[in-house]
Amino acid sequence: MTREQLIEKWLDYDLNAHELEAFKQLEDYDALLQMNEALQGFKAGAFDHDLAYKTISQRIASKPKKTTWVSVLSKIAAVLLMCFGLYYFMQDLSLSTNETLVAQQETVILPDASSVQLNAMSSLTFQEQDWDNHRVLKLNGEAYFKVAKGSKFEVQTQLGTVTVLGTQFNVKQRGDLFEVVCFEGKVAVVSEKKEQILLPGDTFLIRDGNYVSTDKERFKQPSWLNHASTFKSVPYKEVIEEFERQYDVKIQLNQINTNQLFTGSFTHNDIGIALKSITLPLQLKYVKKDKTIILTGV
Repeated sequence: MTREQLIEKWLDYDLNAHELEAFKQLEDYDALLQMNEALQGFKAGAFDHDLAYKTISQRIASKPKKTTWVSVLSKIAAVLLMCFGLYYFMQDLSLSTNETLVAQQETVILPDASSVQLNAMSSLTFQEQDWDNHRVLKLNGEAYFKVAKGSKFEVQTQLGTVTVLGTQFNVKQRGDLFEVVCFEGKVAVVSEKKEQILLPGDTFLIRDGNYVSTDKERFKQPSWLNHASTFKSVPYKEVIEEFERQYDVKIQLNQINTNQLFTGSFTHNDIGIALKSITLPLQLKYVKKDKTIILTGV
């Protein structure tokens, strides 16, 4: 039995013992109970015919009061407020949020079988209700998308929006950095600085409020899916920030220019090898103390 059928029978008080157990296993079971309790106040009580007749007779016998427009509008406003409240309560029930922690990755399967792989310290939010006709997600962090063909698919970030119909692409939004890489199909990117159509291998990059021209991407998918971070002519501070996300450490810098450009990569599986990968090219020294790493320039 589908989720919708279980909820419908529950509302009609028509669940048998087996169906009731299945209903209790629904992910939003607690939220449905809360909604039902909230709606109890809107159910009509028992109707007393004699009392109603007596009340109406007394009102007819008394002098009718003049109804003001203020009173009518107040009642209408109260009804509208209640309706809006119920609407947003129902919207919250279908809201899905996925978050990753430091050094964690997660795969999210969307209702249309599209998949999203979240990199470390990222969050993804979308509405499951009417998903096939309204495929919109909000991303904070980095994610790789494999989109099933269908209606317009939109990824919203604080710095820009990515729109596709069916493709594979990577989106990264960290602070003032906004990067989109198209690996398959066609991607439309809109930001305050620039609008662009991306084909396979194209990259859209905004760094510190400025559009940056980049070379063609030669890989078939982002390196972080294979547990490695790769950089090409990026400020060293971005390398440090990504290292901290992947290894859950704090890096202190001594006499190091964080704006110098770095080209290279580091693995996510071995912190010793990773440290050598980000220090040897710049001739830096490092000391590791528990969760803190101190990098020093020569």
